[in-house]
Parts: sequence; C-alpha cells; structure tokens
Amino acid sequence: MCSVCGMMYARGNDDDEKVHKAFHKNYFDGVPFKGWHNETVVARSKGGDRIILATDENSCARNIKVQEVIKVVQKELGFGEGQLLHKLCKVYLFISSQRIVGCLVVEPIKTAHKVIPSSAAENCSDLPVDRTESSKVNHTLEFGEISFKTRTKKSTEILVL
Repeated sequence: MCSVCGMMYARGNDDDEKVHKAFHKNYFDGVPFKGWHNETVVARSKGGDRIILATDENSCARNIKVQEVIKVVQKELGFGEGQLLHKLCKVYLFISSQRIVGCLVVEPIKTAHKVIPSSAAENCSDLPVDRTESSKVNHTLEFGEISFKTRTKKSTEILVL
C-alpha cells in the first residue's frame, strides 16, 4: 500500500505500477478535466481558474466526472460510498490548469444549530436556552489563516472565501 495516497498495488507489476502512478497523480494534482460545453461558470479568476456548478440535471458525462471527484472526496473524508451526495445536492468544482482541484457539495437545510466556540463552551450553563441572536453577530468561520464569511442570499447562507 502506498503510504502517501493509500492505494494498494503490487510493486514490480507493470500494470499495477501504471495504475498507481495515474491514481497518485490524480490524488495530488486533481482529477483531469478538459471542460464541458455550456458550463455554468459561477466565478472566474484573472488567471483562468474557474468555479463551475454541476447539477444532477447534467449529462451522463458530467455525472461520471462528478462521481469520480466525489469518490476521491468520500475516501478522504471517511464517508461510505453514496453517503455524501444525493438528489438535492449541488456540486461546485474548482478548475485550475485543466484539473479539478476543489469540490464543494451543498444541500438545502430546514433547521440549523449554532456552534458554540470552545472558549464559550466552558460557560454553557450561563447561556439562556431560548436566546435570540443579534443581527450584528460576526459571521466568520476561521480555519488557521483562512477565513470564511457568510452572506445571505434568498434565505440561504453562503460561505465566501
């Protein structure tokens, strides 16, 4: 088993080595993607990178490519097969240098629950049970040096990098 990408293969077997090399490259460089006719481009950078929307209504070729990406994502996140994507989901793909290097799967929700920061979790008993949030709350989610800000659009919260 490759200690880097996790693929099991037989060293010394030319066919296995070839399959592993391709899998390893896709694992690190992203899934190859030449583009689709009539792409729904959501955003485009000056360098030519783009974010596209791939919905369930798309063609068979599109669905196959989305499933290829979802398979990698499910493996990385530890999801079982078929647990990440369903009919109500929308999939956004980040394309750079003819490769899919990012994927965002979103789904509509009816209810949400506030996540309490760890510093506030210690004082949980001090919080009222039915608390109404102020409209001036900071809607920023931080992962290391990356900050996501939310904005509301047609009653849907969107994470913006």
